[in-house]
Amino acid sequence: MAINNPSIAIVGGTGKEGSALAARFAKAGVRTIIGSRDAAKAKQFATMVNLECKIESVEGYTNCEAVGKADIVVLAVPYSAMKCTLEEIKPVASGKVIINIASSLDSEKKSRARINPAGSIAMEIQNFLGPQTKVVDAFQNICPTDLLDYSGKISTDVLVVGADRATRDMVICLIRKAKILAYDAGPIENAVVVETLTAVLISMNIRYKITGAGIHITGVPRSEES
Repeated sequence: MAINNPSIAIVGGTGKEGSALAARFAKAGVRTIIGSRDAAKAKQFATMVNLECKIESVEGYTNCEAVGKADIVVLAVPYSAMKCTLEEIKPVASGKVIINIASSLDSEKKSRARINPAGSIAMEIQNFLGPQTKVVDAFQNICPTDLLDYSGKISTDVLVVGADRATRDMVICLIRKAKILAYDAGPIENAVVVETLTAVLISMNIRYKITGAGIHITGVPRSEES
């Protein structure tokens, strides 16, 4: 799959991470749509992002409407809300690229990994939505506070796994527009590594009394065009 200038819907775009991602993509010139179960709330947040970023392009709709209008969909919802969200958007998800940002963590202790019974959250989503959707993982290993500071480039690298190579390349290109370096980390079978790595970073935050443990890939080109 290759789409020039794809549009992006942020399902859960009224949350901290979702609205931060919406702002970063909108500032980068990507057509950005905020989705929520409450259309009025989505429009309110879209207006807020537009004012904050001094733009007028961000739109707000219900989750289903947002997904229907976009090429790429970011699921910016916690895993606890994943099932009901997937049930809501499934009728309009066919043919879309779905980006999961949730991590596989123990519900009682986030510094411990918990492998999803399907192998990964990404695989669970793929199984539920079916082969007509293309599911990838991204953004799991970025500190939320870094996303909120959308004024500059993020130093942490993003690993993109899932779907096919052409789809991963399209997602990587989109992420790099938002001043975040992203790299192809392989097929959906590797999603379990990306999703559980978050627990390692949380553990390091606790151990070293920091808030922004992240990853930095070495040995590969660092330019935006790499």
